[in-house]
Order: sequence, then structure tokens, then C-alpha cells
Amino acid sequence: MSPMTATSAALTVGFDLDMTLIDSRPGIRACWVELSERTGTYVDADLVVTRLGPPLQAEMANWFAADEIPAMSDLYRRLYPEYAITGTLAMPGAREAIAAVQAAGGRAVVVTAKWEPNAKLHMRHLGMAPDAVIGDLWAEQKADALREHGASVYVGDHVGDVRGARRAEALAVAVATGPCSTAELTEAGADVVLDDLTQFGEWFADYEGRAPARA
Repeated sequence: MSPMTATSAALTVGFDLDMTLIDSRPGIRACWVELSERTGTYVDADLVVTRLGPPLQAEMANWFAADEIPAMSDLYRRLYPEYAITGTLAMPGAREAIAAVQAAGGRAVVVTAKWEPNAKLHMRHLGMAPDAVIGDLWAEQKADALREHGASVYVGDHVGDVRGARRAEALAVAVATGPCSTAELTEAGADVVLDDLTQFGEWFADYEGRAPARA
């Protein structure tokens, strides 16, 4: 079934987390700086935060030997609640985007590559209340959760998010607030590219208006 003609009988919209709903760059930078200091390993934290999106282990591979990555990933995740949560901000329009879906009688679910417990900490700290948070999924892997929750739309900032949406046969809505340009998102197959989530409410109202009535 085409994403544009999918029935909205149980409308669910999926959202990516980093650089879609939250600007986690300050917190993630602080966490990498602490990890670097504790391990004595040089990490360019400013560079790290320019390429958020892929799983933690992919970034770890740029700084640590392969056999160190599991232990360093575990340490990073232990440090994360103390160093990364309070420095993270909501992206403009994020709360309103979730609210728009829920106000329409739909469900808003977060599907992210971030470790799920830390993703949930972000939502609680920022006062966001999605209907579900699913972590540890990247790119095409996200399709599993999107299908499970019946998502007809997936919103993300990375070309990997676009691939996940298309694998799930969901409408791929991209926001140009992360490391990928509008051109890259379009080339990857995004059906819609918004400047940021402040444009989501107007787009979603139009999408709802064109979708078949819910049973």
C-alpha cells in the first residue's frame, strides 16, 4: 500500500530522536569529553556532534580499538545520564509536533538508534510524552518497530531515517536539522522535506485532511 494512500484508521507517526526531536549536541559533547578524560584517549567531541545519527558503536570505532568498543560503549552509557541529559534541548516545534499527532487522535512513537533507557530519560527530562519509545534501531532496522506500531509516517533528520521509513512503507518526512542536507534527504527518497519541526503542524493538518477518514 502506498504511504500517501494508507488509511489513518490507527494513525501512528514515528519520530527520530537526535536532531529531530532533541538537540543533544551539548550533552553528547559533554559525555564524550568526560569519556576522553577518563580513558586518556583523544576524542574530538566537536567533530563527533556533527555526525549524530548512526549507532554509538560506529562512532566508537573512530577512537577506540575494536576489542575496546563494547567496554567503552558501556562506560559511555553509564556516564550519559549524568553528563548528557540536562544539557540537551528540545528542538523548536518538537513538543508541538507530538501534541499535533495526539490531538488528532493518533499515536506518536519515538524510534531511535539511541540506547532506549537514555532515550526515555530525555523524554522525561524535557517533559515530552510520546506514546512509546523504542531504541537501539538504526536505518532499515527502524522499519521493524514502525511496522509493529503501524506507523504510516516517519519523521527524521538523517538519510538512514529515510531508508527506515521506506523499508516500512511509511511516508518519509525529513527535517533538515541534522547532518544531512535537503538535497541529500531528497536524493535518499524523502517524500517531504521540512526546514524543521515548526513546519510539521501545518504539514500534518494538510496530510490529515487528505487522508481517508478513520473508522
